[in-house]
Amino acid sequence: MANLKEVRTRINSVNSTMQITSAMKMVSASKLRKSQSTIVTLRPYASKLQEIMQDLSSAMKTSAEGVYAKIHKENVEDERILLIPVASNKGLCGVFNVSVLRETLNALKEDYKVQFEKGNVDILCISKKIEETLIFRKYRVIGNENELLDKLSYENTLPFAEKLMSDFVEEKYDRIVFIYNQFKNAGSQILKREQFLPIVTDNTNNDDDPRFAEFETEYIFQPSKDEIVNTLIPKSLKLQVYKILLDSFASEHGARMVSMTKATDNAAELLKELNLSYNKARQSAITNEIIEIVGGANAL
Repeated sequence: MANLKEVRTRINSVNSTMQITSAMKMVSASKLRKSQSTIVTLRPYASKLQEIMQDLSSAMKTSAEGVYAKIHKENVEDERILLIPVASNKGLCGVFNVSVLRETLNALKEDYKVQFEKGNVDILCISKKIEETLIFRKYRVIGNENELLDKLSYENTLPFAEKLMSDFVEEKYDRIVFIYNQFKNAGSQILKREQFLPIVTDNTNNDDDPRFAEFETEYIFQPSKDEIVNTLIPKSLKLQVYKILLDSFASEHGARMVSMTKATDNAAELLKELNLSYNKARQSAITNEIIEIVGGANAL
């Protein structure tokens, strides 16, 4: 009977776990639907705005002045870098957090190794899990913006985006880079390392290639070119920050939904095995009792 009690305890434990994972799966599925709808709607607008900005960038580089020139400045020696890993404040989402952490460490040890060894790389986390791990490993973490993930909205991201632009223009940093998971679908995310500032112009079309000459875009500026660009750049950069956070948020809930689905399925499978073991042990116990009763009756 002790064996029966042990199996029964395990069955109750697995049942409780399955209820929790099932509930978490449904919550993540609900949040995923909302965030997926938002990111799918936002992407075409953000993509077109960035495309226009890049077209204008190519035309304005030679005559850029002031803030605009700083936005497009080239890499400098001993550059200071701000690295911003974006992941989750919570766990139970598979390799979602681990992949961002691994890419952050790779960036520090490989691509930005020289700057990192000089102490010119700061890390600003948007993830409690990433922040805790990096601090535990003694990396230079200057702060966090974890609360952005709790109430994610365009309005809440504006102060953060403005601060990043201000730090760059004031030359506190020479490069600002985000590391995050880009949402593809519920079961798949794309790990991205995206340079926020300075702006990277799209050079996929070779200006010297006559095949692309007919596709060059010419703009008529009204009011002045500088006015339009100085309005467009901040708007595009703020939208870019919001899109990155929204991509990561949707990816998180997609990863958690898949992870909790697998956990629920595994719990259901384990429950079947435990119920089978319980029934076998119970049947064996009943059989033994019957044998004892028959044996006792025969002895009389």
